[in-house]
Amino acid sequence: MVALASLWLPILVAALAVFVVSSIMHMFLGYHWNDLRAAPQQNALLNALRELKIPDGDYAAPKADSMKHMRSPEYVEKVNKGPLVLLSVAPGGMAMGKSLLQWFIYLVVVGVFCAYIAGRELAPGANYLSVFRIVGFSAFVAYAMALPQASIWYRRNWRMTLTGMFDGLVFGLLTAGIFGWLWPKLG
Repeated sequence: MVALASLWLPILVAALAVFVVSSIMHMFLGYHWNDLRAAPQQNALLNALRELKIPDGDYAAPKADSMKHMRSPEYVEKVNKGPLVLLSVAPGGMAMGKSLLQWFIYLVVVGVFCAYIAGRELAPGANYLSVFRIVGFSAFVAYAMALPQASIWYRRNWRMTLTGMFDGLVFGLLTAGIFGWLWPKLG
């Protein structure tokens, strides 16, 4: 067993490495540019939303109030008529600093959980491949396996989900390699 406190270096180095690699993937590789399509008639849509003054948050339309309401003829008619709208509303402006800070904190938290799992299973001096296997699997699960829920339940396009899962695989492998490299040695 390895104490969590002795794994602070791989946690921070892995978080920093994933932060840098994810920035490169999103800014320079370009395969995420088509994750979301531009809405037709963007100006008209944005003007209509501004007039509605919808508060920040996540919304659905039509939205039933209860299971009983979901079975009502009026609700069923709305659903069948379409469209189904899933909408996230956020204030204007780019808050990249806040988002990047939250992303880095998330990366550290994933590293802490990976360190906890590996630290319970492995001793100091464990071989690289053993560390890589446990950390890589747990990091991939943390980064990727919750993403399909958005495609299953909220109809996010599967391409976006699969490219996000590919990112999770890269992040998991990178995290595993760093933990394997920096795993505490014996004595």
